[in-house]
Amino acid sequence: MTSTLAIVVSLLLLMYFAYRGVTVLILAPLMAGLAVLLSGDIGLMLPIYTSTFMSALSNYVLQFLPIFLLGALFGQLMADSGAANTLARWIVQVIGEKHAVATVVVACALLTYGGVSLFVVAFAIYPIARSLFRAAHIPKRLIPAAIALGSFTFTMTAMPGTPAIQNAIPIPYFGTNVFAAPGLGIIASIIMLAGGLWWLHGRVAKAHANGEGYGEHDESAEQAEGGQGQADGRYSIMPLPLALLPLLLVVGVNALFVYAVFPNVDFSFLAEPFPQVSPQRIVGLWSLIIALVVACTALILVRLGRWGNLKETVNKGVFGFMLPLFNTASEVGYGAVIAGLAGFAIIRDAVLNVAPNNPLISEAVAMNVLAGITGSSSGGLSIALQTLGADYLRMAEEMGISTELLHRVAVMAAGGMDTLPHCGAIITLLSICKLTHRQSYLNIAAVTMLFPLLALAVVITLGTLFGSF
Repeated sequence: MTSTLAIVVSLLLLMYFAYRGVTVLILAPLMAGLAVLLSGDIGLMLPIYTSTFMSALSNYVLQFLPIFLLGALFGQLMADSGAANTLARWIVQVIGEKHAVATVVVACALLTYGGVSLFVVAFAIYPIARSLFRAAHIPKRLIPAAIALGSFTFTMTAMPGTPAIQNAIPIPYFGTNVFAAPGLGIIASIIMLAGGLWWLHGRVAKAHANGEGYGEHDESAEQAEGGQGQADGRYSIMPLPLALLPLLLVVGVNALFVYAVFPNVDFSFLAEPFPQVSPQRIVGLWSLIIALVVACTALILVRLGRWGNLKETVNKGVFGFMLPLFNTASEVGYGAVIAGLAGFAIIRDAVLNVAPNNPLISEAVAMNVLAGITGSSSGGLSIALQTLGADYLRMAEEMGISTELLHRVAVMAAGGMDTLPHCGAIITLLSICKLTHRQSYLNIAAVTMLFPLLALAVVITLGTLFGSF
């Protein structure tokens, strides 16, 4: 009982200090150490840190470093080449300035589904959203929710083939790929998109009925920054087909290797030199790595001779992956320590018995709770799979549940409660938009939690009745 209470206390403190802005790189090992201390195992603290915490952290880095690195590099290349700006402006032309909310959502969705980091998307789309919302007399306070709907929801967790790190994390645990349960993913995406747009359009109509417009905001500093940045590559324009090419390559090359190339390869030659490698569990990651390499290479080549400073862009992109990777890896290390404490058995059994006849429900609860506590979909998902992934895989196999369905439910659940007020992505988004939680958080919560949780319930119901499709 003491050990279980120690775990709860450390989790609550982790959530509190994360909300206060303390970096997880320090917070995770400290809170893990506190849990060990309160459990009465003070003599084991250093061995647990060096052997359990650091071992789990390093294993996570070993598995996912290429995905984080290539994803960050690709996002920076898309921003500095002008491709992100070109695509955003093209969507504005296609959908029209009269449909400002839908334009912002679709622009964010296209870029994030194509592999551009959600933070890069937020920075790239915000100036365009600001202009559109002001022209349409839509309250500025709704901009963060529109960006969040397009960036933090269906393209992150539900759309089949999305290269988001959240969609890659379950691959080595379940032996799946990023296209897992495509039909269910598409249905969930429609629910999230339609529900989110319905909510935002309702807020716009209510604001107009109350005579509320864009509002008075001091944006002189932002406009000065925008004006100074016009010479920067990220604000330049490139031909639309070339801007679309990298996004198509990320999804297309990935699908090619998942469905056509690797299924026809005999991996028996790996048995002797790499006996620890299980190709069936890792080819999904290999496919994503190849797709990102091809897309980055193509993007560099199509802009060859037109880069402002290619070396600086590459360096910035590569350096940018380190903090997100080690933040998440530190949370995985924390989860490994917690899973090794005696009190965790009580928590694990309670979670696994939420719905003993349907592990999908138990899995959804575990992912949601941990993502909510950590304020991170990738962090919560990683901790949950680190501690409970093998149990869910065993239960699914015993009950004949598809691992693809297990994958999709896990990823979608991690994108449910992850956007609580202490979420780092939400804090960053509000900072970019120069708005506060009081002004914008309610609408962000509606589009990033209410409708994703509804979509998750629908997927679990359909998956239970009809299986994965």
